Amino acid sequence: MAKLKIPGPQSGKTKYQATEREKTALRGHLARVDTAPAAPRVKVTKDEKAQTIGLDHPIQSIGYALLMEALGTSAYDFVHGLLNQLAGASSRSDQIDENELNFMLSVIKDIKPRDQLEAMLAAQMAAMHMATMRLVRRLALAETILEHDSIGSMLNKLARTYTTQMETLKRYRTGGEQKVTVQHVSVGDGGPAIVGNVTQTGRENPPVKTQPAPLALMDAKAAPMPMIEGDEKLKEPAPVPRVRRPNR
Repeated sequence: MAKLKIPGPQSGKTKYQATEREKTALRGHLARVDTAPAAPRVKVTKDEKAQTIGLDHPIQSIGYALLMEALGTSAYDFVHGLLNQLAGASSRSDQIDENELNFMLSVIKDIKPRDQLEAMLAAQMAAMHMATMRLVRRLALAETILEHDSIGSMLNKLARTYTTQMETLKRYRTGGEQKVTVQHVSVGDGGPAIVGNVTQTGRENPPVKTQPAPLALMDAKAAPMPMIEGDEKLKEPAPVPRVRRPNR
C-alpha cells in the first residue's frame, strides 16, 4: 500500500496542517488507487493527415497489456476496435475529444469487466451516459415547448435504456440466479410461517356479539303463565299470549 505523504508548504506561504478527517480521506483515496486497474490513459496525437490514438506509457506493449487486463480480454484486436468505437462516440466535428475518451474508458475500467461481453456492455453504458448528459445540456438551452417535449422524450428513453443495461450486467454476472434473503421468520402455534419484516401491534379485542332485538312485544294484558312446581300437572292450559305486530 502506498504511504501517506502530505505535500509540504510552498515557499512564502503559511504551513497548512491537515485535519484528521482530511488525512482519513487521503488514506481512503490511496487505498482505492492501489486496488484500481493500472491501465494507462490514452492520448490523441494530431497531424495534417489523421489523428492517432496511443497510450500514455513509455512502452506501448506494456501499456496495452495493462489495458487488456483492465478490460478483461487478451485480444489486441478487441482493444484496438473498442478504442476506435469509443473515439467515434467522443468525436465532435470529426475531432476526437481526448478528455471524453478517457472519461468513458475510466468508466469501463471501474466496472472491472471480466470478459469481452462485459467490456462491450460497459462501453455501451459509458456511451449512453455521455449521450444523456449532452441531451440534458440541450434541454437546458431549449426555448420552445416542442423542443422540451422532444428532448424530454429522448432523455426518458436513454434513462430507461441505461437502467436496463445495469440490470443486464447484474444478471449476466450472477448467471441469472435470483437470491432471496430471509429477514425475519415468525411461526405461530399451528399457523404458517411469516417471512419478511413483521410489525407487532396491540392485540385487538374480539367483537362483542349483541343479542338480536325481539321480533315483537307480548301483550301486557295477557295473563301470566302459572309456575310449574315439581312434577305436578297443569290443571288448565296456559293461555297463549297474543303477538302485537309492528305497524308498517
